[in-house]
Amino acid sequence: MNAILKAVCRTAVSLSLPLTAAAQAGDERHLPLWELGIGAAAISTPAYPGAGDRSARGLVLPFILYRGEILRADQSGIGARLFRSDRLEFDVGLAGSLPSESSDVDARAGMPDLGTLLEFGPRLKVKIADIDRASRLRAELPLRAVIEARGGLRRQGWTFEPRLVYERAGEGGAWTFQGQLSAVIGDKRIHRYFYDVQPQHATALRPAYASDAGLLLTRLGVFGTRRINPDLRLFGFLRFESYRGAANRHSPLHLRESGVSGGVGFAWTWKRSSRRASGAESIDPPM
Repeated sequence: MNAILKAVCRTAVSLSLPLTAAAQAGDERHLPLWELGIGAAAISTPAYPGAGDRSARGLVLPFILYRGEILRADQSGIGARLFRSDRLEFDVGLAGSLPSESSDVDARAGMPDLGTLLEFGPRLKVKIADIDRASRLRAELPLRAVIEARGGLRRQGWTFEPRLVYERAGEGGAWTFQGQLSAVIGDKRIHRYFYDVQPQHATALRPAYASDAGLLLTRLGVFGTRRINPDLRLFGFLRFESYRGAANRHSPLHLRESGVSGGVGFAWTWKRSSRRASGAESIDPPM
């Protein structure tokens, strides 16, 4: 049963990874309703926010894109778009992040592993401006319940990530670019998950620590895709995170003032529907 659960969780997580950055850009009415394919990526990230160790992964995963009027499976994860107008969009979605084993992180040696984290909750999108025909500016306000998938499912708190997004697409979706600026705020429970040191895990170099709610990080990221042919697209992303002013920067597990994540890869579409999507335009790379 645990093996089945892990497989399901990792499939869901794969939809939120940069593998789906290869989705074509432009007016969705010109795009297939669904696409199936396979992607590969090399990704390097901090093991967790403020970690002194890094996690590098090579991934080869299948992906599915579904551009339904309500049900969506795209670069943002799996979700349901409940309301849409010219300026506002409201959805409820599922996304996630990959696990980190404590045996690979010096500061967490002997502590429980950090499992696969699934994030579920509502998001409001507000279009600020159409800068020109190919670019626009919007705000996003996602509120997410964080659920850990490790030997079962356990809620690990809430996060709120107000985000400013600039996006631009080349003619015919030949390329896309997106820049994002955001701040991540979490309740006490998610901070405890990353930064608490229980007395039984304390050592001479890792004293016991109890976390507070507040700022987790601020983030600046850029993402881009380039279409090579109708079936193949390359992508890359670079993300800088600052932990200055973070609520638990004094935790013995919080060792860095900043962190950088990056990755490159490709996505190849194997099959696509002949039916076209019927949604509004989208030039969303992943986050």
